[in-house]
Amino acid sequence: MKYVEEYRDPELGKKLLERIRQYSHKPIKLMEFCGGHTVAIFKYGLRQLLPPNIEMLSGPGCPVCVTAAADLDKAIALGKIPNVIITSFGDMVRVPGSYSSLQKAKAEGADVRIVYSTQDALAIARENPHKAVVFIGIGFETTAPTVAASILQAEQEKIKNYYVLSLHKICPPIMKAILDRGEVKVNGIIYPGHVSSIIGSRPYQFIADDYHIAGAVAGFEPIDLIHAVDSIVAQIEHNHFIVENTYRRGVKDEGNQPALRLMDSVFEVREANWRGIGNVPGSGLSLREKYAQYDADKHFDIKVPPAKEPKGCICGAVLRGVSTPKDCKLFRKTCTPENPVGPCMVSAEGSCATYYQYGDNDGR
Repeated sequence: MKYVEEYRDPELGKKLLERIRQYSHKPIKLMEFCGGHTVAIFKYGLRQLLPPNIEMLSGPGCPVCVTAAADLDKAIALGKIPNVIITSFGDMVRVPGSYSSLQKAKAEGADVRIVYSTQDALAIARENPHKAVVFIGIGFETTAPTVAASILQAEQEKIKNYYVLSLHKICPPIMKAILDRGEVKVNGIIYPGHVSSIIGSRPYQFIADDYHIAGAVAGFEPIDLIHAVDSIVAQIEHNHFIVENTYRRGVKDEGNQPALRLMDSVFEVREANWRGIGNVPGSGLSLREKYAQYDADKHFDIKVPPAKEPKGCICGAVLRGVSTPKDCKLFRKTCTPENPVGPCMVSAEGSCATYYQYGDNDGR
């Protein structure tokens, strides 16, 4: 299979779905940890196509959504410092913090600019040598190597006014944290495709070994996801738990070694604050001491009041898989994509935005 059309083959999909139906009728609860998977599952109607004994839950797979209010408040505070230019991906600009947002800060006079890559941020730094340019570094292992590369490029070009506020997160530790909380009992996990293209499939092995939970790395086409579910259900039926890589055209078991080396050369692992979950050891990335001159956290004296969550928003519970957007009293009423109360409605990969666009009234 080399072409996209083959991963959308309805006849192959029907065969896989029929095989899934024949395995077992016992209740099975699966969780996808990737926001891109959540969108694809809803877009292609996979929840309706799967047999009713299989329940799909969405996890904390949206990097914008899991950014803690306290960290966002810090980014907004940075924007209010004179002669500071904030550069950020578009989704982050609209995410409400405790008291404001980057979008509101821009309206009040802060210099906030949407960029499409770290290269755009570096260009702004070159063009404004007398101002500090801060890139808000969000994302999982997928985006961290590109941010690391920008630090090395800034060092090579002797760009001294470029800084990174590293809010990067690492996926395997948060998966462990979710499982250890015990709020949601899952039988299988669909592992993220883009993240796995960097870290590979091996970092998830502890979940199969220690928790006896089935899993498969999946791509983003309907056949990819049905294939992953087929693998997971077969593992559950045979009581044999592994991490199957069903996305071999995009993921190597050992990961992308050059990207991992690049990331490791610039970042070190630290604790990170996840929205709705709290501080999780070993789940974040900060700049190594060697690159402290580019660390916005260390360069600027950032003071923010205690963070608070939007009143009535249950985004944290949605991210943990405890609730769905339809459980929120604000969903489709006060909270819409045009007027988002919480981050899960802002990001295109947020569960609330996905339910709003694709989900019907019962959330299926």
